[in-house]
Amino acid sequence: MLLTGLHVYPVKSMYRLSPESARVEPWGLAGDRRWMLADASGRFVSQRENAALGQIRTELAADGTLLLTAPGGSRIEVPAPSVAAGDPLADVEVWGTRFRAAEAAKEAHLWIAEHLGDYRLVHLDDPRARPVDPEFSAPGDTVSMADGFPLLLATTASLDTLNTLIAQADPDGHETLPMERFRPNVVVGGAEAWAEDGWRRIRIGELTFKVVKPCGRCVVTTTDQETGERRGPEPLRTLAKHHRLLKKAAFGQNLIPERPAGVEGDALGTLRIGDEVEVLEDGANWPENALV
Repeated sequence: MLLTGLHVYPVKSMYRLSPESARVEPWGLAGDRRWMLADASGRFVSQRENAALGQIRTELAADGTLLLTAPGGSRIEVPAPSVAAGDPLADVEVWGTRFRAAEAAKEAHLWIAEHLGDYRLVHLDDPRARPVDPEFSAPGDTVSMADGFPLLLATTASLDTLNTLIAQADPDGHETLPMERFRPNVVVGGAEAWAEDGWRRIRIGELTFKVVKPCGRCVVTTTDQETGERRGPEPLRTLAKHHRLLKKAAFGQNLIPERPAGVEGDALGTLRIGDEVEVLEDGANWPENALV
């Protein structure tokens, strides 16, 4: 098995970056979802509510500046706000967990309002501010502004099988779904379909990860990531019928990186396309399984 894809999402629910390598930190890939949009109540905004988020292209400069480009070409550079610089903090929330994030400058909010809606752009200055769900993690595990866990893994074999099932259910009107619909961080080739559901601990290149929870899927998977269009009931309809885990239509597994012995600081190591993938422990058995 090999690592065949790497994806970083600088702003939660916006367009991806797909580098050849990525540094791994305790809370996820470097630069992954350290920014997000929040509504007036502080709750996160995603493609669930506004599919247009996925059409905003993102870049990260070496100094941490975020660059955003709208479909029409309008562009803005947003320096990363921080507590040290005296930038204001906002109380925000992701799936019931409240924490504080630094607000971007007023100019960024005006640009966001023009292209997306009345939202605030915030930056997670302290990535230790948000703990992972304690039911699936160890004390001290933290996460960026991702939905719940530091990294999301998917396999090409599971996607191939899912597309086959969709085609069987609708031989005339189906479309082949790309991996981008599922917004993973790491993509593994060479595994058997759904094998990832049984993994407990894996090695990718020089790093090891705990496999902690299946990923329940939502309407974002029905959204074309290139156009922003909602494309109908798939893949949720087929996943609900053929691949339910923990009572949800599931695809992919959530990961928490392990700290290598002797490594201090935030940089745990680097993942590279082509890295070998090895299962170190398996035997996971999620209840409510309905597997093909």
